[in-house]
Amino acid sequence: MKTTDRKAALAAYRERKVECGIYALRCLATGEVWAGSAPNLATIRNRHWFTLRMGSHTVHSLQSAWHVHGEQAMEFEVVERLADDVAAMSRDRMLKERLTHWLAALGAQRI
Repeated sequence: MKTTDRKAALAAYRERKVECGIYALRCLATGEVWAGSAPNLATIRNRHWFTLRMGSHTVHSLQSAWHVHGEQAMEFEVVERLADDVAAMSRDRMLKERLTHWLAALGAQRI
C-alpha cells in the first residue's frame, strides 16, 4: 500500500461516524431478551458473539441459551440510536436512561 493510500485510509477511519445507542439480543427459541447500551453499535455484536462462542460471556443466562439453542437461535437488534447532537458529557446519562426504558419495555435482562 502506498503511503498516500495508507494516510487516506487512516484519515477516513478517524473521521468515521460512530453511533451509540441501545441494542437487544433475543433468543428466538425461548423468547428471552437481553438489552444493553453501547458507545459504538457497529462493534458490539461481534464482541458478544465472540465471548459467546468462547463460552466466556459474563451473563450466564445468555451463555446458557447460546449453548442450548445455538447461534442460529440468537438475534441482534438495534432498538435505539442516540442523536448525533447529544453532547459527550450527557451521552452516558442518556444511555442509562434509555436503557432503563428499554429494559422495562422489552421485559429484558441487563447485559
